[in-house]
Amino acid sequence: MRVTFLGTGSAMPVSGRAQSGLLLESESNALLVDCGSGVLARLAETDVGYEGISSVLLTHHHLDHVSDLMPLIKARWLVGQDDLEIVGPEGTEALVDGLLDVHDYMKDRLDIQVREIGPHEFGIAGFDVMGYEVRHSVPTLAYRFTNELGDADFVFSGDTEAFDGLAAFADGASVLVHDCSFPDDVDVSSHPTPTKLGETLAGHDIDSVYLTHLYPHADRVADELVERVEDSFSGDVQVAEDGLVVEF
Repeated sequence: MRVTFLGTGSAMPVSGRAQSGLLLESESNALLVDCGSGVLARLAETDVGYEGISSVLLTHHHLDHVSDLMPLIKARWLVGQDDLEIVGPEGTEALVDGLLDVHDYMKDRLDIQVREIGPHEFGIAGFDVMGYEVRHSVPTLAYRFTNELGDADFVFSGDTEAFDGLAAFADGASVLVHDCSFPDDVDVSSHPTPTKLGETLAGHDIDSVYLTHLYPHADRVADELVERVEDSFSGDVQVAEDGLVVEF
């Protein structure tokens, strides 16, 4: 399994960080997870490109996770692709319908299939996935992906507070990508601070944790984020950067 970080930023612009987006690849499959502003340009820099993405999986519908969805639809149409599958939590169909109502000239340009999923098992783009409901200001799902051989699991938290249920959901994973939006000195809800994240992950068997969804407050003290998580959690911890590729 191969993960490319396309966007590791958040709703407040940070130089060098697009908004939320990941490219997930197995031997024969590719999947885009979230599609925030700037992600389409990052995707165009990969070998897969937007031409190679026929399925998008959304964690939730906040603007910094869906801003490039319509640009992706148009770009695929312009290069002669004829379909796109969009999968996400409840409300995804209304989101796509609303976008197409605003940009009505794009209606019927692609065969767009929308599927709504919840905290259960499902398949997409050749991946076996388990959804898990997390704690955010709108309905949001974390996802656990299993590769084709069944021997490597990857977990993406989406936007969420750190809490025991999600840590248990990620237990045993090779890689966890977790929201770490703000440093400890910011009083925040719906997102974690690094100390809280480290305390929550302590004792769980996760090989590597990558911190993402950084607001400017967190980006300025990236090394400190890692230190605070490592105060309690013994696994490998890194701050993700746009363009970083992780294979496992």
